[in-house]
Amino acid sequence: MKIIAQNKKARHDYFIEETYEAGLQLLGSEIKSIRLGKVTVNDSFVTFKEGEAFVHNLHIAKYDFSNQFNHEETRPRKLLLHKKEILKMFSKTREQGYTVVPLKIYLQEGLCKLEIGMAKGKKDYDKRETLKEKDQEMRMKKILKQR
Repeated sequence: MKIIAQNKKARHDYFIEETYEAGLQLLGSEIKSIRLGKVTVNDSFVTFKEGEAFVHNLHIAKYDFSNQFNHEETRPRKLLLHKKEILKMFSKTREQGYTVVPLKIYLQEGLCKLEIGMAKGKKDYDKRETLKEKDQEMRMKKILKQR
């Protein structure tokens, strides 16, 4: 598994409760650009329409060697998921505070996969608390390493 891009901001801004692995419906120039690592997952989100899931604002840069048949950089892309997973996520998003955010994009056995998570928004004090915990862990590791 080769990780191409991660959304570190999502883990900072949300409590991730469940994760799912989804395939992406891509064009040829898009997968070539992803293999070169020209993709950003930040500021992207998942929506549901007519029983299907779509990821929006997933920026895949244009492939340099393709000509007039290049792709749009931020077009909505269909996610390939099981019907039960889509219905479960859709019903959770109807509840207050839940959203579906992409966490990372990676290649697995030659296929491009997107890890998405059911997330609930954090408040500012929750964000400060997680930063304090991370800082304490790093200090403890540093002290143990010195001994």
